[in-house]
Amino acid sequence: MTSKLRVDAVLVQALIAGALSFAHLHDLAAAAGQTGWKAWAYPVSVDLLLVAAWRRLRADGSSRLAWCWFLISLFASLGANVATAGFLDLAHPPAWLRFGVAGWPAVAFLGGTLLAHSSAPAVEADPEPAPEPLPVVEREPVADTSTEPEYVSEPQLAPPAPEAAPVMPVPAALVEHARKVAADHHSRTGHPIDTDTLRARLGVPAPMAHAIAAQLA
Repeated sequence: MTSKLRVDAVLVQALIAGALSFAHLHDLAAAAGQTGWKAWAYPVSVDLLLVAAWRRLRADGSSRLAWCWFLISLFASLGANVATAGFLDLAHPPAWLRFGVAGWPAVAFLGGTLLAHSSAPAVEADPEPAPEPLPVVEREPVADTSTEPEYVSEPQLAPPAPEAAPVMPVPAALVEHARKVAADHHSRTGHPIDTDTLRARLGVPAPMAHAIAAQLA
């Protein structure tokens, strides 16, 4: 219900504003010497040009042509509203007003024709890049083994034994300190110290701990 009342209020406001602007344009045309049906045709021409320019802006987006004729028609409508408010002596209209009113039909016809028959510039789409050709993979010729002589498979040799890892050099001072740590551990627990405990007590990497343990054995 609220939405319906709001739309109705907007329509009523638009009708009132349109009627006042229509009457002002008619009075200005009549004061400039346009009598009879010609005075009534001027407000129709101004309003139609205004609507045509607005529809062009809504349909094709912002453009100089549409904005130019929208401002011209808006100036004509607004100027008539201001002129009929007592700023001009309509009983003795100036020559420039008569000239403007007399030349308006040609201006409105030009604007309507340009708005109706000029098309918006089309935006050219970027051409899609051509797909790159796939690389040609040359296939090696397969040798014909049907006529090749058969070879007796040779006995496979056993893989060579892995070489012993080199012994990591350990400073003598560190070895002496490790002996004290091992002796202390044996005196407290009654068991010889293992490699993991030795590595944890000394704070050395595992390979060096194994090298120290080998020298303590």
